[in-house]
Amino acid sequence: MSECSGNCESCSQNCGAGEAQDMRIPCGPFSNIKKVIGVVSGKGGVGKSLVTSLLACAMQAKGYRTAVLDADITGPSIPKAFGIRERAKADETGLLPEISKTGVKIMSVNLLLETEDSPVVWRGPVISGVIQQFWKDVAWDEIDYMFVDMPPGTGDVALTVFQSLPVDGIVIVTTPQDLVTMIVKKAFNMAKLMNVPVIGLVENMSYAVCPDCGKEINIFGESKIEQVAEDLEIPVLAKIPVNPKTAELVDKGCVELVGDDYVKTAAETIEKI
Repeated sequence: MSECSGNCESCSQNCGAGEAQDMRIPCGPFSNIKKVIGVVSGKGGVGKSLVTSLLACAMQAKGYRTAVLDADITGPSIPKAFGIRERAKADETGLLPEISKTGVKIMSVNLLLETEDSPVVWRGPVISGVIQQFWKDVAWDEIDYMFVDMPPGTGDVALTVFQSLPVDGIVIVTTPQDLVTMIVKKAFNMAKLMNVPVIGLVENMSYAVCPDCGKEINIFGESKIEQVAEDLEIPVLAKIPVNPKTAELVDKGCVELVGDDYVKTAAETIEKI
């Protein structure tokens, strides 16, 4: 047999080398997860974990069984937003997710550390392995919608999630600055490269509302999200304002009290997937 040239079109051998490999891994025997939604951003500090939390709360409020897999291993913030500080437990079925006040199931590396401020100093392959373990070794039980809070960027973790988990679509979180426009397109292009559908865009810190006159103030400049959405042919799912009350509730571990007003359209779109 001659050496493979990598050009399948000119080859008579039926070796399957040109076929894309399915690298997805099954969830554990004590889990039945119907839909997986990734929440991504091209850069940090845009409020991705807030959006993940709000979407999970909104779907839980609709009566769905909802979960959050915190894939931001080195910067986990989901447990704090939900006010969960207990360490995760395990039984004969596997590792057990913690459950929020409204019933959202959560697994995060912060639930496995001695203290919530312990640093996670791990290399990429170890981090990727932990995410796979969260998927297959946690006894999630019946879940209608799992939201995966991903770290910023298009590196190891994003590859692991896109390749290992059956992701039904992603929500891209952004802010109004011009720089972020380029970052959004990077996240969008990676999703397309990995054949993962893009559900739409959420713009966080979109504006602030003057407490005196009620006028909307574009504190980060004029938003470009409508133009970006048009260029990429995807919808704008939500525009979330800067709201000190929201920040206060999240800091207190009460994100479930924020409500779903900001992400109602996003939740309805996800519901139709």
